[in-house]
Amino acid sequence: MPFFTDFIYRLREYGVPVSLTDTLDFYKGLEKGLAPDLESLFVFARLCFVRRVEHMDPYERAFAFHFHGIDLPRVAEGDPELLYTPQFREWLQEMIRKGELPPHALWTMEPEELMKRFWDTVRQQMEKHQGGSRWVGTGGSSPFGHSGNSSGGVRVHGASMGRSALKVIGERRYVEYSDTTTLQGANLGQALASLKTMVPSGPRDQLDLPATIDQSARNGGEIELAFRRDLLDRIEVLLLIDNGGSSMLAHVPLTQLLFAKARDRFKRLTTCFFHNTIYGSVFRDSRHSSVIQTAELLRRPSGTRLLLVGDASMAPAELIYRRGSIGWGIDDEEPSLVWLQRLRDRFRHSVWLNPIPKESWPDTYGRATIQKIGEVFRMEDLTLGGIKRAVEYLSRP
Repeated sequence: MPFFTDFIYRLREYGVPVSLTDTLDFYKGLEKGLAPDLESLFVFARLCFVRRVEHMDPYERAFAFHFHGIDLPRVAEGDPELLYTPQFREWLQEMIRKGELPPHALWTMEPEELMKRFWDTVRQQMEKHQGGSRWVGTGGSSPFGHSGNSSGGVRVHGASMGRSALKVIGERRYVEYSDTTTLQGANLGQALASLKTMVPSGPRDQLDLPATIDQSARNGGEIELAFRRDLLDRIEVLLLIDNGGSSMLAHVPLTQLLFAKARDRFKRLTTCFFHNTIYGSVFRDSRHSSVIQTAELLRRPSGTRLLLVGDASMAPAELIYRRGSIGWGIDDEEPSLVWLQRLRDRFRHSVWLNPIPKESWPDTYGRATIQKIGEVFRMEDLTLGGIKRAVEYLSRP
């Protein structure tokens, strides 16, 4: 069954981590007849390859594309981000070519109407598939199914009339858990909650049961109580936010959400602000009216977690030249890059969070400075997956 290799590579392409053990289990199950039809294959492959809820949506999208030829965008129905996906643009061009939409539909029609038309088309595709080069059905050239024309493949005994796999995929139940999804209050709070530094603190007033048993055994069975100090989260977080330029205006809601959740989550949080990048001083307030020297921040404990939030997009001169700042009254002798390296060297647990999606970094305005800052700090985007990777990095010993 070598043709399933393409499906496994498809899963990895969509972001589902497939191991060799998973693959061997999958093939063993096929040999035992655990997937006699497409619906069973959908469930069985999901059991083999999906370990975490955030991989459910990529799995379903990969399955829909590989077996049904339906290329689902990685957004939920109703999400305006649909308008920026390649699937929507391809659909729009096709509809215009067929004359089903006017040539300037994107400007003459309401976005809500266009999104509804797109999802209606997707649902119709799911309902009418009865064969073809990908679909498992009663005909066509698919290597799956029966009564087809493929020269090799797996015989699927009988047709699955309910097509429940497509119905499940069409519900898009796991989009909000996907690593590439837009941040929301609930999933952001959950991701930040795993960033902890638990240290013993306070009086020894907590009964340590394992130590009590051990000491009592060593004492010939005579009870000897052992106590320990309570574990408290003593993590310190320094949050630096770019809020001074027009390029960040589009990302204000996302940045405000991150700020609100970080403020609720971390009791020992210090927030400062900057414009584009950091020089010898930053600001205590979002209006840039109160200055604090960067050197003062560098005197904080080295175990402090440093989070920088900004699009990292600017003229290269602002980053690498002396007196490169375009801010009024800032005339630093040292380039910003030197200050960023000092922050990185002082706070080894540091991450730069970029609201621009990671796949856009190579082509967006400021790609040179994004790359340069990415060489100093670990950089992640402000998706759920980016926050999880950032938290994992900040939590390392």
